[in-house]
Amino acid sequence: MSVASPPRPASVRNVSSKVVEDRPMRYPDTSSREVMTRRGWWLVLLNFLVPGSAQAVAGNRRLGKIGLGATLGLWIAVILGGLGLLLWRQGTVSIITGAWLPDWLGLLRAGPLTIIQIALLAYAVLWIVLTVDTLRLVRLVKTGTIARFGILLLAVVLLVTGTGSAVYASQIAGTTRDTLGAIFGASGPSVPPSDGYYNILLLGADSGEGRDSMRFDSISVVSVNAETGATTITGIPRDMPNVPFSAGPMQDKYPNGHTGFANATCGWGSGINQLRTEVEVCQDGNALYPDAKANGSEPGIEATKDAAEGILGIEIPYYVFVDMHGFASLVDALGGVDINVVERLPKGGPPEGVDPNDVDSWAIGWIEPGQQHMDGDTAQWYARSRYTTSDFDRMKRQRELQEAILAQFTPDVVLTRFSDVAAAGQDLIQTDLPQSLLPFLAELALKAKEQPVTTIELTPEGGIDEYDPDFAYIQQLVQQTLHPPTPTPTPEG
Repeated sequence: MSVASPPRPASVRNVSSKVVEDRPMRYPDTSSREVMTRRGWWLVLLNFLVPGSAQAVAGNRRLGKIGLGATLGLWIAVILGGLGLLLWRQGTVSIITGAWLPDWLGLLRAGPLTIIQIALLAYAVLWIVLTVDTLRLVRLVKTGTIARFGILLLAVVLLVTGTGSAVYASQIAGTTRDTLGAIFGASGPSVPPSDGYYNILLLGADSGEGRDSMRFDSISVVSVNAETGATTITGIPRDMPNVPFSAGPMQDKYPNGHTGFANATCGWGSGINQLRTEVEVCQDGNALYPDAKANGSEPGIEATKDAAEGILGIEIPYYVFVDMHGFASLVDALGGVDINVVERLPKGGPPEGVDPNDVDSWAIGWIEPGQQHMDGDTAQWYARSRYTTSDFDRMKRQRELQEAILAQFTPDVVLTRFSDVAAAGQDLIQTDLPQSLLPFLAELALKAKEQPVTTIELTPEGGIDEYDPDFAYIQQLVQQTLHPPTPTPTPEG
């Protein structure tokens, strides 16, 4: 007497038992909670590891092909980008940032990063669709009572992890595009290195209220070797008088060195830090430097460039202005800086009519000696404090901070704090460095981080009389530092 077989589940009633056994992901035995639970875990994991694969093995193959194609394309792009950054960093950065485009197509430079941003956002949306469809394929009601909540929770966690990563990457692409456009949007043409160096005038001042009378508190020149990335920073005292100018409108006005104005509006001295006010307030700066604004600069900055060239005897085509008003934001965005403070320094400055020497009456706080991890506010006052120390001491502190900030620009810090760093950079930096030069400078920056920074201070400590400088000696010193003589090999024996 034969025994009747139990009825098969509806989902497999029209499918042979061999197919059910051979293809359990697509044709599962829905009557078995154990099978459905195990299948559910696998589908959720497959959806995370290779989005689109869950549909390929258990659902809509067309949707699976879309997911797998997008995933494969993303993986190929990431792998090629990673290999490019390792093997051809300059070219890869140029392609991603659009720096390879000619200057007359500068408006299109945001295109590659915009495409990357849109593609990543679209992939995040596709991932959400694939995850929802994967949960449909799992059939949670057929899984174990406890397992169904675990499968759902795992799917949500993996979805947040995956799409969150894609969204964050798209945010980085968008922020990079916006930051590059804000800082380098009006940059001038690129020029080749001069005598093997890219020389950049680095200026620091507070651009808050009263900017019309703003004078540069910090003036230095950064010289980067175009081959090795070796960096030399030359500090110029802000009160250095009678400075010569390189060929140009200011040399025509002051062929024997800068004598300056002598009135309350334009300053009483001939120091280099008087130039900005003199040129932009008391002279027709736009007539002196008619192309300055079109090239992302200002007449006062161009006059200061010409003075720095005259002092150092080198060509300085570019500048970077660091707004001390927003300096604290950058330091905070980087997570602070480590500085060894050698003497007690007051924060703040004396109000009008208060004796600067009566420090205790006006100081709003103190920076104590010792190793400190400084936040932005403390670092700002460390760079600006000047009432209990000399300008030369302040120059040294500013150079310390420059090096400490450079040391903080590590890949992990920049990646985890990218949005904050980029936002601070937009408020902090003004420059005429062309965007087309960025890939090359990025390559040099990585080389520079592996080497110590050489400093030249044009101060009495460096053998320079600030108030009666020997400019010929200064130029000789700079040349010897940037181009040290090659040792002559001695004959053996």
